[in-house]
Amino acid sequence: METVLVTGGSGLVGQAIKTVVEQQKEQGNWVFLRSSDGDLRSLEQTRKIFEKYQPTHVIHLAALVGGLFKNMKYKVEFWRDNVAINDNIMSCCKDFKVKKLVSCLSTCIFPDKTTYPLDETMVHNGPPHPSNEGYAYAKRMIDVLNRAYKEEYNCHFTSVIPTNVYGPHDNYHLEDSHVIPGLIHKIHLAKKNNTDFVVWGSGTPLRQFIYSLDLAKLFVWVVKEYEEIDPIILSVDEQDEISIKDVATLIAKASNFPLERLKFDTTKADGQFKKTASNRKLRTYLPNFQFTPIETAIQESVKWFEDNYETARK
Repeated sequence: METVLVTGGSGLVGQAIKTVVEQQKEQGNWVFLRSSDGDLRSLEQTRKIFEKYQPTHVIHLAALVGGLFKNMKYKVEFWRDNVAINDNIMSCCKDFKVKKLVSCLSTCIFPDKTTYPLDETMVHNGPPHPSNEGYAYAKRMIDVLNRAYKEEYNCHFTSVIPTNVYGPHDNYHLEDSHVIPGLIHKIHLAKKNNTDFVVWGSGTPLRQFIYSLDLAKLFVWVVKEYEEIDPIILSVDEQDEISIKDVATLIAKASNFPLERLKFDTTKADGQFKKTASNRKLRTYLPNFQFTPIETAIQESVKWFEDNYETARK
């Protein structure tokens, strides 16, 4: 019987995979690790986890992550911790003869100065943005080592690159979260305190957002079907790019918040205008995959946060 070990199993993507595995009645034994199961920066503790569960497949989501401020301040820690985690997972996957390892990368690893849309061939074409180079280079090395392990040991290690993920079990911390969970928390407080819903920036930047449950279905597909070592971008289509203003409006509607109280603080920076990624490779494999409409997914995400406000990460 196959055992799929999911590192970072208590986070946004891990919990989505757990939900999808239950919904789709996936075969095998699925193990969702939490940080309390062991410190993956320690090779000794990582080996104990592998000895305990004897996985045949590994989905590697665990990482030291953070927002812009944290990334800029702690570049050394972001590099060292992530390199240690990834190195331990990869060496254990080799030693324990894991059939397939699927690691999770991020679109922030792409070169800062680039052309759009981004595709899988462009990862190493130039340095990443200096603000998160510790994290980005650590993640890039996964792709380098996937190829090295294949050449030297014939290991089947691959990786996926999701665009902006959101959904239930997200991190809703006001300063250190991603766009959608941050706005969902902000509007909750605006409703509670009867204040305006103030979005930082002009609202014009465009982003591709992928619902965590859609990403989870694609992760399961990658584990079962995707045979390449080279990474694959997991993203909605290019025409599904949406402005921050439209996202904020959808969140306001889902929260029954009056739209006239939605304001934009243009004294705050916008960040990059767009980071369009191409999902052409994904579409050659899965031309008919249906993504959840963002209106529906945001409604479900808002409802989850309201229903789980006391226990949500914030």
